Amino acid sequence: MPEPRTAPPRLVVISRGDLTEARSAEAFAREVAGLSGAGLGGLVLREPNLPDGPLLELASRLRGELGWLAVHDRIHVARAAGADAAHLGFRSLRPADARLAAGDLALGLSTHAGDDPATWSGVDYLFHGPVFETPSKSGLLEPTGVDGFRAALERRPRSELPMLALGGITPANAPDLLAAGAHGIAVIGAVLGAASPREALLDLLGAIA
Repeated sequence: MPEPRTAPPRLVVISRGDLTEARSAEAFAREVAGLSGAGLGGLVLREPNLPDGPLLELASRLRGELGWLAVHDRIHVARAAGADAAHLGFRSLRPADARLAAGDLALGLSTHAGDDPATWSGVDYLFHGPVFETPSKSGLLEPTGVDGFRAALERRPRSELPMLALGGITPANAPDLLAAGAHGIAVIGAVLGAASPREALLDLLGAIA
């Protein structure tokens, strides 16, 4: 069993959210195994269309491949898989309610510039974005830029609460975010959408080393 309330590593990949069946989950597990061999330490498994059974099977398998694993939203699956964390989004339980179900799991929360920081209390780490332009948030949320991310850091309930930057992160801009005070970075397409996910991962790891 992982240690309770484990903080995420400095680079976390978020899954694409496009898995629908066990067969596609098997292919994804092989992909993550290859990335783990290249240095990937942390993953948020966010697969809303995958039923609980296949999701649990996948999470349990990935738990053996990675140093840190979170399951998005489904706290019961995170606990059953022995994950490190459950990650909450805007459709999830409020952190105070999620804590009742989470036990020793760490709780993470995705946050945005217009949020009331009071809603960030009760979690163990934060993602914040989009910092830069990203297709998944285009037309929905304005990028904060580095200065906006720095302002979000100052709004945290606790100064030591780890906050990872999310949205449009590249090897070129990642060092600026770490210099601004980010605990690390979280990405989706920058790795899993790249022509060579392994090379993209190595470039990001080099940028934050």
